[in-house]
Amino acid sequence: MPRNGRARVRTRDESGVRGDGGDERRCDGEAAGAPVLSAETLGVQRLGERATLVQFSSAFCQPCRATRRTLEEVSAMVPGVSHVEIDAEAHLGLVRALDITRTPTVLVLGPGGQIVRRAAGQPRKADVIAALGEAVA
Repeated sequence: MPRNGRARVRTRDESGVRGDGGDERRCDGEAAGAPVLSAETLGVQRLGERATLVQFSSAFCQPCRATRRTLEEVSAMVPGVSHVEIDAEAHLGLVRALDITRTPTVLVLGPGGQIVRRAAGQPRKADVIAALGEAVA
């Protein structure tokens, strides 16, 4: 993260982050304007080799705890997939840049950091596995 505390979200054309506002979105990872997140932006050493599950949570969010368990289980059973949990309140710049409007919100990143899928609310394990299929394909 830059020294001023603001997170920078890179896009393919550097024009900003776009989205359609739905609870679940499929993002074309290589499309113009598709956001690309780096390990540095997320505050981790590296992204998953095949995919990264990024979870935005808040302190008193009960569904966030269940989502954490689900994502940890899936990342443990799929090689090359990592799980990153981000405190939404502590990273407001990133939350605003990515248009995160509720917690939990889960982003599925491909190996290069491109957002392949996003969903708000508590996901089912089968849905997470299906979304990973898109990211690693």
